[in-house]
Amino acid sequence: MRIRVVNPNTTRAMTDTIEECARAVAGPGTLLDAVTAEMGPASIESHYDEALSVPGILAAIRRGEAAGVDGYVIACFGDPGLDAAREVAGGPVIGIAEAAMETASHLGRGFSVVTTLSRTIGRAGDLVERYGRQRFCLGIHACELPVLALDSDPDARKIVTEACREAVDADGSDAIVLGCAGMADLCADIRDEIGVPVIDGVAAATLTVQSLITLGLRKSGRGEFAAPPPKSYTGLLHSFGRFPHHS
Repeated sequence: MRIRVVNPNTTRAMTDTIEECARAVAGPGTLLDAVTAEMGPASIESHYDEALSVPGILAAIRRGEAAGVDGYVIACFGDPGLDAAREVAGGPVIGIAEAAMETASHLGRGFSVVTTLSRTIGRAGDLVERYGRQRFCLGIHACELPVLALDSDPDARKIVTEACREAVDADGSDAIVLGCAGMADLCADIRDEIGVPVIDGVAAATLTVQSLITLGLRKSGRGEFAAPPPKSYTGLLHSFGRFPHHS
């Protein structure tokens, strides 16, 4: 099977981290690649960033469909463009927030989310509601590190770890969900430090896609998630008017 992990921002160093974490859990029969969006923001920390990341995500999935990719991971905790991606793809498309929250709900009575900047807390809360995890999510906390600082700040690991420890103490939670794809490589170290399960959505989403493909399951091609009807798009979006159709 072929799985493509899409980094919706344009920072290649983050794609490399994401790919390493996804490959660590991919099965021996899985061909996995991670791609960087060809257009969009350097990092995603606002609704504006999310909106402008979606064309790059869709372009990466369209290329994947042409190349025979079987399923996709959207590696940003806002799960940007997820519904649109599911229209375009024939196989399963999973967002990392969706997969991380699902996984955490299996591991205890409740989890806390630790994200980057406080301005992203509201978006994380929206996704908790969308995925029906209100009774499991005990709190959402920010470590106040910009996304790109996760790679550049020498104290990033310590800052995120302490934010996770404080979240567990404040909420009485049984697990931590890391609220940024750029935190993926911190997962094991934080778990060892604070003594509760720590979920990286990149790994969780990769395994979810892999399991769905193994089960022979594809997205429904009916109704809302059928391929969008072809029409004319203008300006910078002129190449987005045709979509693959799936049986």
